Amino acid sequence: MIERVGHLKVQIFKIKNRKGFAAVCFEHLTEGKTSQEAYERMVKALRRSNRKQVT
Repeated sequence: MIERVGHLKVQIFKIKNRKGFAAVCFEHLTEGKTSQEAYERMVKALRRSNRKQVT
């Protein structure tokens, strides 16, 4: 499943041999119990990395 955050593509997939989902985007990897939780954590991670680049 592919979602978008702005112009970036977020790929969400089921993790094999584990419970939950993972999201990959722009050299970031996040995990969550549901695909929505993994997506929300990715949005937060992208915000943090963007903030580091500005300062």
